[in-house]
Amino acid sequence: MSVVTLKTISLETATVIAQKALQSARTRKFLPLAVTVLDIRGEVKVHLAEDGTSLYRFKIATGKARGALGLGFGNRELQRRAEKAPFFIHAVQHLSEGDMVPVQGGVLIRDAQGTLLGAVGISGETSPNDEICAVDGIVAAGLIPDHGDPNA
Repeated sequence: MSVVTLKTISLETATVIAQKALQSARTRKFLPLAVTVLDIRGEVKVHLAEDGTSLYRFKIATGKARGALGLGFGNRELQRRAEKAPFFIHAVQHLSEGDMVPVQGGVLIRDAQGTLLGAVGISGETSPNDEICAVDGIVAAGLIPDHGDPNA
């Protein structure tokens, strides 16, 4: 019997992504953020929350990341689909027990070959600003962000 091992994000790299995302927010003078980085299995690898984040920011950040990872595309595409097919998104939210937030701020993490390694979700600012910080964190770690919009 052979064992298949999946490539996933390391703890060290997940930490870099989260820290660099927060650094990006501070540089831009954004509101306090919560950042969740998930591995390929959808498990929390790192979660950092700045002082001043509200109670549900962890859940929202995690829901953004799980939505992207669970459906296989960044949250720009997830948001578009939510607008076009709300009944489908409602069904997936029900199946995931509400663990999916279909707005910007959930970004897939890929390596240079395009292999999916995990996802990052951020909450605390406007959703587009959350996404900016997620992308900055992923790029700072030397990886490829996939926010779900091939034209951007």
